Amino acid sequence: MKNVTLVLSDGTKFHGQSFGYDAPVAGEVVFNTAMMGYPESLTDPSYAGQLMTLTFPLVGNYGVPPFTTEANGLPTFMESDKIHASAIIVADYCEAYSHWNAVESLGDWLKRERVPGITGIDTRQLTKVLRDHGVMMGQIIFDDEPDNIPRADYEGVNFVDQVSCKEVVKYNEGAGKKVVLVDCGVKANIIRSLVKRGVEVIRVPWNHDYTAMSYDGLFLANGPGDPDTCQAAVDIIRKHMSISSKPICGICMGNQLLGKAAGANIYKLKYGHRSHNQPVRMVGTERCYITSQNHGYAVDTSTLDDDWQELFVNMNDGSNEGIRHKTNPWFTSQFHPEACAGPVDTMFMFDKFIETLK
Repeated sequence: MKNVTLVLSDGTKFHGQSFGYDAPVAGEVVFNTAMMGYPESLTDPSYAGQLMTLTFPLVGNYGVPPFTTEANGLPTFMESDKIHASAIIVADYCEAYSHWNAVESLGDWLKRERVPGITGIDTRQLTKVLRDHGVMMGQIIFDDEPDNIPRADYEGVNFVDQVSCKEVVKYNEGAGKKVVLVDCGVKANIIRSLVKRGVEVIRVPWNHDYTAMSYDGLFLANGPGDPDTCQAAVDIIRKHMSISSKPICGICMGNQLLGKAAGANIYKLKYGHRSHNQPVRMVGTERCYITSQNHGYAVDTSTLDDDWQELFVNMNDGSNEGIRHKTNPWFTSQFHPEACAGPVDTMFMFDKFIETLK
C-alpha cells in the first residue's frame, strides 16, 4: 500500500495508506455514520464529487456483491451502474471478506472502477474536525508524488446534470398508472419501489419538459450537489403546478426542488445528514421514524407561502424533512423511504403516493 495524505482546506492533515486506485483526487469531504451499506452508498449518485468518510471502524469485511442487472435493466444489488463517490476514507480496511453474496473485495472493486480508497485514517478525529468546522474540501495526495496536487471543481458545479439520464427510459411499460420520474440522480431502489407497486415509470432527464406528456403523477428523485444549480428543473415543476393538480412526490433533492418551486429558500447544512439512524417526526403527530439520509442542503420552511406546511421535521436539529401542500396531493420527504441501505420504516411514502393517483 502506498502512503497517502488527506489534506483538508484548513490545512489539517491525516496520514494513511491507499487500498483502492492509486491516483490523487480532490472533493468535498463528508462523513457517513452508517454501520453498513457501502456498496449502496458508493453507487448512490448523490455522492458525486465527494470524498466519503465512513465512521464505522471496520469496512470491507463482507466484500462486494456481483454487478448483475434485472430484466428491466436495473442493477440487482447496487444503486446505479457505477461508483459515483470520488473516494472512500476508512479507519480499518478488511481485505479478507466473507459473505454468501460477495464476489470480490472492496479494494479490487475500487481499483477496477478507478476510485481511490484510503485506510489507516483516524476517522473519529476527522469527523470531529468536520463537525466543528463544517463540511470542507479535501485533497488525497500520494506521498511519493508530492507535486501531483489535485484540484476540485465543486462550488457551482451542476452534478445533477452529470449523473442524470440523457434520454427518456420506461420501466414496466403498459402497466397501470403512468408516473414521470425526474432523474436528478435517482437510486435504483426508488424506481424498483414504484415498479413493485404496479405503475409504469417514465424516467426523464432532470431538465426535460414533461408537462405535455401523458402521465398520472410526478415523482422528483434524489440527486447530488446544490439544488440552486437546477433552476431549469424548478421552472418545469412550477409549470406543472400552474396547469395541473396531478400528484407530486419528492425524495431528498426532490424535496428541495419542490420547496424552491413553492417559493422557499434553500440553505446548506453545516455537515449534512448521512446515516441510517436519523429520527424524524411527522408534524402534528407524536409518530417518530428512524430514517436513512444523504443530503447536505435543507429547505427553509419559514420562507414557504401559506399554501404549504411542514410534513416532517428532524428531531436532532429541527431542520425540515418534508413538506406538503394544504389542498393538492403534493408532498415530499428529505429522507430516503426506499432505504437501501437503511431502515424501511417509511416505505409507506410510496403507498401514499400510489393512493393519490387517479
